Amino acid sequence: MTSRFALTVGPVLYHWPRNRLMQFYADMADSPADTLVLGEVVCARRRELRLDDWLALARELAQTGKRIVLATQALIETEADLRLIERQGEQTEFAVEAGDASALHLLAGRVPLVLGPHLNIYSRAALVEHANLGATHWVAPVELALDAIAAVNPPAQRVTTPAGEPITTEAWAFGRVPLSMSARCFTARHHGLAKDHCGYKCLADGDGLPMQSSDAQPFLVLNGTQTQSAGVHCLLGDGAALRQAGVQSLRLSPCDQGFGQVLRDFDAVMNQGSPAASAAAALQGWPALGVPGPLSNGYARHRPGMEWSNA
Repeated sequence: MTSRFALTVGPVLYHWPRNRLMQFYADMADSPADTLVLGEVVCARRRELRLDDWLALARELAQTGKRIVLATQALIETEADLRLIERQGEQTEFAVEAGDASALHLLAGRVPLVLGPHLNIYSRAALVEHANLGATHWVAPVELALDAIAAVNPPAQRVTTPAGEPITTEAWAFGRVPLSMSARCFTARHHGLAKDHCGYKCLADGDGLPMQSSDAQPFLVLNGTQTQSAGVHCLLGDGAALRQAGVQSLRLSPCDQGFGQVLRDFDAVMNQGSPAASAAAALQGWPALGVPGPLSNGYARHRPGMEWSNA
């Protein structure tokens, strides 16, 4: 193994009850994860934990040796949303991941800045522009193929900050693909409710609400104001291609069941030299753990995102 992939647990994208969130992060404290991204990024109405709660949890997790990043919302709609970002920028303990371009001017120069996967960074020039704001870490958009990621931040000639620090590249390696955000709540609408009187119906959907196409095939997942792919993007078997692309960190997006084993399998295959057969065995075992499916990896290979290939 020439280098170790850092493992990042992305923010929980679903609306989980407070006790479920706390148990999840207690489990993550004793896991192979290097970085934990904390915060609500999908819906401003989801407030099982407030910012003070997230900060208290962040301090506890930091004491276990984890790197902590706070996440901003991916869609900013109100003055209250902006004030929350301002508060995140006022604290000096943790880096903050910008989920929306409107967060950049509120965070630049105030805290260590992470460029989230929802920002439209598709070229080296764009990454240079964002690096000049003080960003040190870039999470590539999920739809970028691996060779496109390499073109944006080439491993042999990385984009650097004004201080000369190379930008770290992180790739989305596991989890449903976040396709879009909306001011409307599709889960509420599915239940015949208004967004402002939704009854928090999404609490019942630990992995979102799956939708099928007209021919009964998995198609999309409704997650409140977010629409996701039905397929779970998975690059467990792509370690060599990820290294060649200059990817240094892998983002794993939490799911309601079996995520601890997913994390351990990624660590074993990517960082401990487990053979390809171990990856195949892991993929076959995940459905029994409740890990959602089907798996997909098309975007990484210049194919339709819903496609899956073991080759």
